[in-house]
Amino acid sequence: MNSVLVSQAMPRRWSQWWHSGGPWRLTAGVLALLVLLPIAVIFTGWVQIDSEVWRHLADTVLTGLVRNTLVLLLGVGVGVTVIGVSLAWITTAYEFRGRAALEWLLMLPLAVPPYVLAFVFIGMFDFSGPVQAFLNGWLGPNYWFPEVRSEGGVILVMSLALYPYVYMLARAAFIAQGRSVIEAARIHGLTPRQAFLKVALPMARPAVVAGMSLALMETLADFGAVSIFNYDTFTTAIYKAWFGLFNLPAAGQLASLLLLFVFVALIGEGRLRGKARYHGDARGQRHLYRARLHGWRKALVVGWPLLVLTFAFILPLWQLLTWTWQVVADDLDERYWDLLLHTLTLGGFAALFTVSSALLIAYTRRHFGHPLVRFNVRLATLGYALPGSVLAVGIMTAFAWVDDRVADAYEAGFGVLPDWALMGSVFALVFAYGVRFLAVAYGAVDSAFERIRPSIMEAARGLGASHGEVLRRVYLPILRPGLLTGTLLVFVEVMKEMPATLLLRPFGWDTLAVRIYELTSEGEWERAALPAVALVLAGLGPVILLVRRSATTH
Repeated sequence: MNSVLVSQAMPRRWSQWWHSGGPWRLTAGVLALLVLLPIAVIFTGWVQIDSEVWRHLADTVLTGLVRNTLVLLLGVGVGVTVIGVSLAWITTAYEFRGRAALEWLLMLPLAVPPYVLAFVFIGMFDFSGPVQAFLNGWLGPNYWFPEVRSEGGVILVMSLALYPYVYMLARAAFIAQGRSVIEAARIHGLTPRQAFLKVALPMARPAVVAGMSLALMETLADFGAVSIFNYDTFTTAIYKAWFGLFNLPAAGQLASLLLLFVFVALIGEGRLRGKARYHGDARGQRHLYRARLHGWRKALVVGWPLLVLTFAFILPLWQLLTWTWQVVADDLDERYWDLLLHTLTLGGFAALFTVSSALLIAYTRRHFGHPLVRFNVRLATLGYALPGSVLAVGIMTAFAWVDDRVADAYEAGFGVLPDWALMGSVFALVFAYGVRFLAVAYGAVDSAFERIRPSIMEAARGLGASHGEVLRRVYLPILRPGLLTGTLLVFVEVMKEMPATLLLRPFGWDTLAVRIYELTSEGEWERAALPAVALVLAGLGPVILLVRRSATTH
């Protein structure tokens, strides 16, 4: 009798679990576990410690790695904050000819990967470059020029490449404050400079810190720019431990130390933001009053954004196009088209996988808002904070373990192992891209969900439609613009991703980013320009989308 009751209760429980969104909640939990998998695997690397390798690292490079990473973070943090906040305030608070165009032009450096800007700067400003060649012919050999291959050089390049993160968010915060905030400060006797420092900037602090944290995450994840400058950080050390020492456990242990920097940066971001919540005028854009300047003040206000834009985008693009014109006849061959095909294929697969996952978890969070679901969604979108090199080590270690277990089981049962492996496969690379860029896709998809009224879902469910039918027949047509935006953003991020691609790519699956690394490591700046131009042009699409979205929002 009891067995009959149990057998009847189990289908009912299964049906209740299914209809209460069990599969959707399970999907969010699985995605969270997949993001946590590389992190957990990396820290298990400390179980097996090679004392000789670590003695060598401690005696030679470890102190320098910590010092260089900290200096780079501090320098880039200050650089992107100063540049981004100053440009945001200039384009928001002052009126001058060309301001409207300059607002979106200042976002264009976001389309240039830091490693591309790095080799362009060295190619242009090194002692053998065109700038110093011109100065040598004009001023003679006894002239002073700053050393571009230096710590200051890599900090400057990273700051110019990443300041748009701060600029974009700080400008939105200044616009949201509206005119009334500055007027109130002026009524209380503050000068314009004091009003900015004591009122506008503190109110924009959460947005500034958020933009700076994004820039610092990119700095920690960077491999290409620091390797071009021969500036050793944890990302370059991970690569050398993997391919130089052929020691995957040591690479994993270095990756775990880099991950500690990431965690500290995230904690620091939360403390810098604090609990302050500032609310501005929702109609701030219409109420903005932009001051007009004259004389040297106007020249300074207009000249600073133009100077930044020139060195961050105009000169690099001009130099890339010049080099491309010189080598296109020789380098535009079958190999280049193979690189382009591999890049587009990986980008397409990764974008499809990542946006599909983002759609599932966004729908789950929206309609099954259990605290555990929200927690799992937050975990699943933490991957963007993980550097590509860290992900690569964690995924490679996990997949190597799975491959070994599968090989042992297969050989025990059949004796012959088929030609199959997760490690070094396209699947491993696409999986890494999905973990890394799920947050990018989720942001675009979730913002599209926010524009849909809940009554649409309620009406569809009232007519008896299942969750799958509602998602397929109701939401997908409405979400198409957001899905397209997320797909394009992930596609271009994958095209530009260097460390994960360099470490995980299958044999023969070189991409444009890998080709740039190979050529720049040999000092062939001109030949690296052709694949770099392709990446820059592809990156302009998402930047234009961000500009248009910002314009419609504000």
